[in-house]
Amino acid sequence: MKQKLEKLLQHPEFLVEGQLNKNKLAELARKYDTKLLELLISEEEVKEHFFSRIQEGILVFKKDVFLQFLNNKEFLPDSFTAYKTKIGLATESGQYLSENNNVVLNFPYKDCVLEGGQTKEDSKRQEVFFNETLAPTEITRLLDDKVLTNFKRYDKDGDHELTKLNDNDNLIIKGNNLIALHSLKKRFAGKVKLIYIDPPYNTGSDSFNYNDTFNHSTWLTFMKNRLEIARELLSDEGSIWINIDDDEGHYVKVLVDGIFGRENFINTII
Repeated sequence: MKQKLEKLLQHPEFLVEGQLNKNKLAELARKYDTKLLELLISEEEVKEHFFSRIQEGILVFKKDVFLQFLNNKEFLPDSFTAYKTKIGLATESGQYLSENNNVVLNFPYKDCVLEGGQTKEDSKRQEVFFNETLAPTEITRLLDDKVLTNFKRYDKDGDHELTKLNDNDNLIIKGNNLIALHSLKKRFAGKVKLIYIDPPYNTGSDSFNYNDTFNHSTWLTFMKNRLEIARELLSDEGSIWINIDDDEGHYVKVLVDGIFGRENFINTII
């Protein structure tokens, strides 16, 4: 039975560095992993040993019996001593940080959401940051859907009071763009073909009517928050164009690589 089971379980998902690993098998058994159960059922003797038949066509996995069998020293050498186990921080894709070759941009407030006042009056105040771990409720409240009001319809004859809003209407929304983008998320996520942004250049000399005097790390947080929601809105075939100058352009390139994927960069137009 030991040799038969060991031969049966020679499946890539059950191997660690090319060897069967009892800790991996035990973890899968506790989760009632489909592939593991299908393999165990495929061999008659193994099936009779680890499954109980309730009625015709219905089998119950004897998990405890299987786990006890795994713990038998004669079945597999002890996985902790015979095979190297790796423990460490990993990326979302499962790759260990020590094995990750991505270039990342690190800056103060990176794990925060910037409330982001964008008027000249707001430039006189201290910027408000909400930490993703310490203030999730405040962030949820800030980015929750908002009601858009004071609609008007513009055409060749000027502006008119709005009586009905159509699904295909073009919208010009005046307000904090971070809040506006999150308010549109349910309706337009994954549907936008083209995004063009002309953010503050962070030079302190911009004539537009919003705050253009962020310090460098605050500006990067401002951009990161907005680029992340832009990615949610953009379709897989869509593109985003960023109008920026040399003061922050190279930092934006690294920031965008991390959000959209470096392999998706197309070109820089000067």
